[in-house]
Amino acid sequence: MLALDPTADAQETILTLQSIEPVWDELFPAEQARIIQLLVERVTVSPTGLRIDMKTTGMKELIQSVIPEGKKAA
Repeated sequence: MLALDPTADAQETILTLQSIEPVWDELFPAEQARIIQLLVERVTVSPTGLRIDMKTTGMKELIQSVIPEGKKAA
């Protein structure tokens, strides 16, 4: 199991998510959908804007899925 830093702030999370941008278009649509399903709990559209609720465990699951088995930490 990979331990994530519980003190990571919103800015650090945003920077991490932005790091996927260069490869996003290279992913198959099924992989893009899997990543979105791991990370997004709900999307709410209103006349005043857009709200995206993220899954708290989604980033951990995504990271665990891309780290080779031998490199995962407890």
